[in-house]
Amino acid sequence: MTTPTTPPATSGPDHTAVAGRRGSLYPRVALYLAGQPSALLKVGEITRALGAASSGAVFEVLKKMAAAGHATHQSNPHRFQITQAGIDAAGTPPTSTRSAARSSGRQPRPDPVTRPNGTLYYPRRLGKGWDVDVLHGLRAQNIPVLLYGPPGTGKTAMLEAAFPDLLTVAGTGDTVVDDFLGSYNPIPGGGYQFVPGPLVTAMRQGRPLLVDDATLIPPRVLAVLYPAMDGRGVITIPAHGNEHVQAVDGFYLCAGHNPGVHGAVLTEALASRFTVHLAVSTDWDLARQLGVPKAVVAAAQDLNNDLSAGRVAWAPQLRELLGFVKVRQQLGQATALANLAGIAPEDARTDVAAALARHTGTTIPALAVGTR
Repeated sequence: MTTPTTPPATSGPDHTAVAGRRGSLYPRVALYLAGQPSALLKVGEITRALGAASSGAVFEVLKKMAAAGHATHQSNPHRFQITQAGIDAAGTPPTSTRSAARSSGRQPRPDPVTRPNGTLYYPRRLGKGWDVDVLHGLRAQNIPVLLYGPPGTGKTAMLEAAFPDLLTVAGTGDTVVDDFLGSYNPIPGGGYQFVPGPLVTAMRQGRPLLVDDATLIPPRVLAVLYPAMDGRGVITIPAHGNEHVQAVDGFYLCAGHNPGVHGAVLTEALASRFTVHLAVSTDWDLARQLGVPKAVVAAAQDLNNDLSAGRVAWAPQLRELLGFVKVRQQLGQATALANLAGIAPEDARTDVAAALARHTGTTIPALAVGTR
């Protein structure tokens, strides 16, 4: 790709006025990216094209754009691409909303939070505050929370953003008590050593524990959690000499489950032990801010409405929509649309393809390798 040596011209008096202020780097970078909406650009490329004195300063602007949802950010190497929200902002730094929130007395939107895997989580409103802050408060008061919603809506991401020290048990129908409490493992030279499980570790170290897909775990296995959730906060490890483990300050239990998944059973015993039940759905505004085309978001919304009404068997959530953005960046829009339909369960592919075709005006073929 040939990189222009000067920022591309943009139409409209507002763009010209902003681009002409040489002292303001943010609009110059934003408008340069807006002139190449389909390009993934490296920091050095942008720095050279703008004639900027410092690639570090350009990098800081690009990170601010990504944090505001005005650009996507890929690492190794660092590359950035404008989003529709960035184009709509016309180079205006994302400060006006925050300032307006302060002046009106509303709590300003917090910055995105980096998860352990390096991706960003964008906090969402919950009650009078933001979800990450609310979770901090629930942990401080030891109020267990159960998150529920379709797979891919961000339940685990929310908890990882709120609790960097989070431990996780991934629930399945084959999960056993030892997966929580620990078991004896062979050691070099012969013999066995007891290795504590995540529940024991979380209680001893004062860390939060997420029981993911909790309703897939047999109820008799989940019963191991209940003594840790009552007022005493004590469990017993039968396999380790009936050792007693007392929870220290900071220990916190949370769980997630996907209603409607085959084999999932939310028992009264489990539900009653979680004081807060929090529905988590896809944030469509965030999807658009992160570069998902409006037509694709509209198709996903229709499919989710049909899913709620029982008319379709599956609908894409934020996870699949962000995957669409990545595939589009590498392989183009047509392939990304075909892939989004192709990752749907077999009994839902026709419905997904039809919704995407209706909103994008594009025929959605099956994604396949062609001939030589």
